[in-house]
Order: sequence, then C-alpha cells, then structure tokens
Amino acid sequence: MIGLVCSSCHKEYAEYEPVWKCNCGGFLDVKMEPQFPRKITQRNPDLWRYKEALPVARDHAILGEGYTPIIKKNFKGSEVYFKMEFLFPTGSFKDRGAAVLISKVKELGLKQVMVDSSGNAGAAIAGYCAALGIGCDVYVPADTPSGKVAQIMAYGAKLIRVNGTRQDTADLAFKQAQNTYYASHYWNPFFLQGTKTFAYEIWEQFNYKVPDVLVLPVGHGTIFLGAFIGFKDLLQAGMIDNMPRLIGVQTMACNPLVTVMEENLDRLPPKEAQETVAEGIAISQPLRWRQIIDGIRETGGKLVSVSEEEITQSYRYWSKRGLFIETTSAAVTAGLEKCLAQGILFSNELVTIPLTGSGLKAPNKVKFN
Repeated sequence: MIGLVCSSCHKEYAEYEPVWKCNCGGFLDVKMEPQFPRKITQRNPDLWRYKEALPVARDHAILGEGYTPIIKKNFKGSEVYFKMEFLFPTGSFKDRGAAVLISKVKELGLKQVMVDSSGNAGAAIAGYCAALGIGCDVYVPADTPSGKVAQIMAYGAKLIRVNGTRQDTADLAFKQAQNTYYASHYWNPFFLQGTKTFAYEIWEQFNYKVPDVLVLPVGHGTIFLGAFIGFKDLLQAGMIDNMPRLIGVQTMACNPLVTVMEENLDRLPPKEAQETVAEGIAISQPLRWRQIIDGIRETGGKLVSVSEEEITQSYRYWSKRGLFIETTSAAVTAGLEKCLAQGILFSNELVTIPLTGSGLKAPNKVKFN
C-alpha cells in the first residue's frame, strides 16, 4: 500500500492524486513498506532491480540509470570507497530521483512539469521528460554554468533564467508552481524515492552490509535524505542490523545547517549564500532541514563546512589522480580530509563517499594555471 502523508498536519493523500504539497502548505513524504526479495540479484544491474521498494507500477523511464561502480582509494592512510555517481545518463546522481519521479509523472498522466535547479536536477528532469515526451520548464539562476544550460536546452526544455541567487530562483519557481506540477527535487516526495536507491546499491555492493560512515554533500539534502531513507528501509525490513553514521558537508559560503547544529537553533538562521565554486550546495533555506538534522542526530553523525580554498585544493588533488569531478563533489572530498584531520573519522572505519557530478558539468570553475 502506497500513499502520501503531510509532514506538518499528517493529512494523507492517495498515491495517484497529482499533488506535490499538502493543502496546509507542508511537504509530503511517501508512505510504503519496501520489500527486498531474493530475486533482486537475478535482475538487470540498474536501480529498477528494487522495484518492490519503489512507488511506481513499472519502470517507464529507462536510460541505463543506477548501479554505479565503487572504487577504493587510499587517502591519508585510510581506505575510502568512492561511489561513482557521475556515471549516469545526464552526468549526476540526480538521475536517480528523476527516473522515479518522471516515471510517476507518466503514471499520473501529466503532460507538463516544472523544476528549479542550479543545473544538475534541471538537466536530469529535462532529460527524463525528453525520454517520455513530457513538457518541462526549468528555472535556473542567471549565472548557471554554460555547460549545464546547454545540456538542459539540448533536451528541449524551456529554460527560464532568473536574476539573483539560487534562493531567488527557488522562490520564483515556487510561485509559478502553484499552477502546474512541481517536479522539484526537494519538494516532490517521489524524487527522494529515487535517490534512496543509492543506499540499496551500497548494501548490495558491500555484500549485504553497510559502511561505518558515509560523507555526503548537503544543500537541499537530496542524496543525504535518500541515503537516510534507504538505510532506514533496509533496517526496518530486517536486511541490516544498524545504520551507518551520516556526515554532511556544507560550504562555508552557505552553511545554515552547521549553524543550526553548533548553536542548537530551532529555526534556520537568516543567512544569504555567498559566492562559491560549489553552487550545487549553496542553499540558504533548505526545505527539509529538520529531516536532515534528524538524520544527523539519529545516526550519530555530524555536519562540517569547508572553505573555498579547501574545495579548490581537493578538486585539483583528485583531478591530478584521474578523478575529474564537479566542484560540489570536491567539497565532499575536502570534507573527508577535514574529518580525518579532526578525528571525526578513524583510519579503521569503512568510509564511503558519493562523487555526485562530472567535472564536465562546469569545467572552468577552477583554474589549474
């Protein structure tokens, strides 16, 4: 049985009601009981192998998404496992959410959606809409990297550039979304039902166990919350015995959740995002921030923030070692280094990190000479 439930007033909606938020204004979560049958291992190596754990009747959108490889690297005396999430059809992990969400859009019989994005989510939604013949409007900040803009337009989506910050873009898109279906990667609950497959794959790839720690980017928190939901699903189904620690990384240019934790606040601080090379996590007002904080606390995790210099140094370090990743991913590898230096991580722990986006998305963010 699948349904939607409001996080604020707890009102429930049927699975096939075309709603993306509650009438009270609260955001929705999917309510279901995922199943993990043994025959999963006999299926194709993609995210649809977990179909009994996904809120869609069938896999309408198939572009080869999921089951990204994991590689092991030695870093500062510790073995770290990188999950290569940039090896998706549109070049970022956002395809997980887009594949499931747009498959649900197809089931709902909708012909048009809209989304706002700093680039990757917009490209993912636009790409999967193109695959299923669904119209798509994408709102992006005016300074979105040209590579991401070109990709969105190549899929045939209508691009709307917004003068102002990432938050300004989100605010304008939210107003426009009152009249259409919002395929938002943070408002729409079906998106997180796609990103949770990240956790399922790790469970399989680590021989039906979980790592000790995951270090994850946190802007709107879509991969963080996906990991949290996914591992909770596995725990509640009796597939695993414990949750991994979840460590979130923000940039010092925009770290509202770090401030919430450090100052023990019950609200988001009124901070504006400053300019940063890691624009993908420069979110000053993340909608699901309480869920992110709950995930940190429930797993015994932590939030850290990294400077622009630390991000660019990490970006250069891994580029010189063959991993050409997006600067947002470099923020997470910088967070890894900080956690090791501060004793937040220990050399004997099994640590996993997602490399969420390809360096080809914005190749001119950091200069090498």
